[in-house]
Parts: sequence; structure tokens; C-alpha cells
Amino acid sequence: MKKNKIGYYSIISLAFIAILGMFFLSPIIQNEDYHNFSDTNTIFNIPNFWNVISNIPFLIVGVLGLFKLKSITNYKAQYLIFFLGVSLVSFGSSYYHLYPTSDTLIWDRLPMTIAFMALFSIIISEFINREIGQKTLIPALIIGGLSVLYWVVFKDLRFYALVQFYPLLAIPVILVFYKSKYNLTSGYWMLLIAYVIAKILEHFDSEIHNFLTIISGHSLKHIAAAVGIFILLNTYLKRAEK
Repeated sequence: MKKNKIGYYSIISLAFIAILGMFFLSPIIQNEDYHNFSDTNTIFNIPNFWNVISNIPFLIVGVLGLFKLKSITNYKAQYLIFFLGVSLVSFGSSYYHLYPTSDTLIWDRLPMTIAFMALFSIIISEFINREIGQKTLIPALIIGGLSVLYWVVFKDLRFYALVQFYPLLAIPVILVFYKSKYNLTSGYWMLLIAYVIAKILEHFDSEIHNFLTIISGHSLKHIAAAVGIFILLNTYLKRAEK
């Protein structure tokens, strides 16, 4: 069986399992303890200073990506929305960390979903089919937005979890079983590694804060994720079509 067919059946199977699993899960309620970050220091009259300020790298790499669009690709819409979403993460996450509640968390998750869905459509375009990826963009953005809206209205994170974690399962499959139109793909693997590191830093937020004292795991999570996106941007600028 050709690698493409294995990849195709794997992607479809993962989608089926993920959707089926969502219906078998009980509703996932937002844990209010999530907002209790270890670092609550106020510096320069900014509450939760490092958790707020550590979002600046998202703005830097997002804006840099927007300025470099001409050097990245001739098909700009997906990449524009991706880097715009990354830029908006800086504002949304900063606002949330100033006043961390479930109400402000909406503005953190929405731009992340925009960036994530745009990135997924980019990978489909580059590895599977350019037109399919482009046609996937708008539906993916709508589904991502609806997942956040569903959480807000029904207080249930199952749909949001599906939208977030299915691409994380599908993307490595696509990278392994499909060939890119470009000669460099390492940026995507580095971004995935940065994402895993970011989740680990987030999980050990207080332990890292107790060890370093100056900065917490959650703040370092923001920096690690932004570094991953910067590495991807650097790959975009160095690569060429085969």
C-alpha cells in the first residue's frame, strides 16, 4: 500500500475515533482552578506581570510573519490568517492574564483557534493538495470559532478539545506519509516539539516557579510556543519549491 493511502486511511480513522470519542465522553466543564497560576506578582502596576509580558513574543513573530508574506508564498490568505492569529494571541492572552477568569479566557482561546485552524489548512495545502487546503480554510475557521462558542453557551469543552487535539494527531501523520511541495519541512516538526515543551512547562507551572523564583512555567510556555513559531517562520523564508 502506498504511503499516501496509509496516511489517508490513518487521518480518516483518527477523525472517526476522535468524533466518536467526543460523544462517549461526559461534558467537560472548565476547571476554575485553571486560573490559579503560581506567579501573581504585580510589577510596574501590571498584575500577573510575567504571564502578561511573556505574550509579547507572539506579537513580534506574528507581525514579522505578516511583513514577510511576500517571501513566504504566492498563496497568501492562509499564511496571512495564521500570522494574524498569532499576533492576536498576544493581545487575547495578555488580556486574559491581566484578569484570569473563564469570561476572559474566551479571548485567549479564540485567536489560538484561528491560528491553529489556519496552520492545519496550510499543512494540508503543502503536503496533500493545495486546493483542498485552501478550501478547508474557511470551514476550519468556522468550526474552530463554533467550538469556542459551544463552550461559552453550553459550558462544555468537548467540541473545543476535539478541534484542538485532532489536528495534533493528524499533523504528524501528514508529515510522515505525504511529501511536501517544499524542500524544507523541519519547521513543522520543531513547532510540534515546541508545543510539547510548552505543555510540559504549563503542567509544571508552580514547580518551575518555585525552582527559578523569577519566572513561572506558564510564562515560559508562552515563550517556548512563540520560539516554535519563529523557527517555522525561519523555515518558510529559507525553503524553496521542489
